[in-house]
Amino acid sequence: MWLRRAIFRWLLPAAFLLPLWLFVGWGVFNAGGWAFLWVLFIAVPSVLVGQLVLTMLTRSRPSVRAERAVSWWDVAGYGLWHALTISLGFYDERWWAPVMILTVLVGVGMIWLQGWQLWREARTPAIILRAHDGSPYIPPVDRESSRTANPDPHEIIVVTETRRSEA
Repeated sequence: MWLRRAIFRWLLPAAFLLPLWLFVGWGVFNAGGWAFLWVLFIAVPSVLVGQLVLTMLTRSRPSVRAERAVSWWDVAGYGLWHALTISLGFYDERWWAPVMILTVLVGVGMIWLQGWQLWREARTPAIILRAHDGSPYIPPVDRESSRTANPDPHEIIVVTETRRSEA
């Protein structure tokens, strides 16, 4: 749980620190003039806006707001995307282009993942309760009681009358 909460807290600072790392990495690793133009006009704005949009989508989910922790899918996705973004800041010409393409694909996949998780949670109404120790949980749905509470409107019930014989 500590890792999921740490990622939750890291999301907003990452929107500013990851673009800053790309800019600092350009200077430290002598990337050149074309890389500077790429960093200044493409990388910094796209990573900043992309991370802010992903953070907004993640934090808008009810389970994330209740637990103040991201899901394990988020941990894997953000971990991969941030590791690839950080590796771009090293500007090694031998592997930079394939890593950049992979980073963009993972970023698009993260947008899809966040949208899918948000849709899934928004579609099914869930009641999130807190246990005695303060941890949130979603109570299980009792299928039997939900069936009897909302019977089929087309169900026909036939009651037959039987007479008692009086002795």
